[in-house]
Amino acid sequence: MKAEIMVRQGVLAFAFAGLLAGGAYAQNPEPTPQQQDIQSDKKDIRNDKKDLANDRADRNADQRDINHDKRDLSKDRADRNRDQRDINHDRRDLNKDRADRNADQRDINRDKNQLARDDQKYGANSAQALADRKDLRADRTDRNKDQRDINHDRKDLNKDRADRNADQRDINHDKKDLAKDRKDRNKDQKDINKDKKDLHKDRKDLRQDRRGHK
Repeated sequence: MKAEIMVRQGVLAFAFAGLLAGGAYAQNPEPTPQQQDIQSDKKDIRNDKKDLANDRADRNADQRDINHDKRDLSKDRADRNRDQRDINHDRRDLNKDRADRNADQRDINRDKNQLARDDQKYGANSAQALADRKDLRADRTDRNKDQRDINHDRKDLNKDRADRNADQRDINHDKKDLAKDRKDRNKDQKDINKDKKDLHKDRKDLRQDRRGHK
């Protein structure tokens, strides 16, 4: 008798479990085509938003690069212009020192001739000859100083030219970077515009699918 009761309870339990499973299945039916379209539209919208955020981030990064390139270009141009001013100044100094050196050389030549005449006329130890020798030493000192200035001006001129040329190369490099970053920025902006259109279209599709349009 107990065995029969236990069997009967087991059958009832199994049947009850089957009813529960059937009810759960009935509560979770397969999504309809309209629901599938809505889910697909939502997924497209999420992807569009991600693409839009990524392209905006790229566009902003490119704009920062452009701003940085502009600052570099402005600084390099200022450096190049300053070096050119230094070059012009060095040239003026060099020309002046050459003129002074040439004038000193003419004085030296004149002093030599005067010394030779005074030596012959008054004697090597005469006051005139001694004064000529003093003038000759002074003019040689001036001539040698001017030559040192010329050598120094040449070094400055060569250095400033090298700096100016390096700055010009930097300017050319900055221009290339700026052109490339502008091209990237413009491409990213086009991508953003396309992403906005895609997002608008997918949102429109979602509204239509929710209203039951195909």
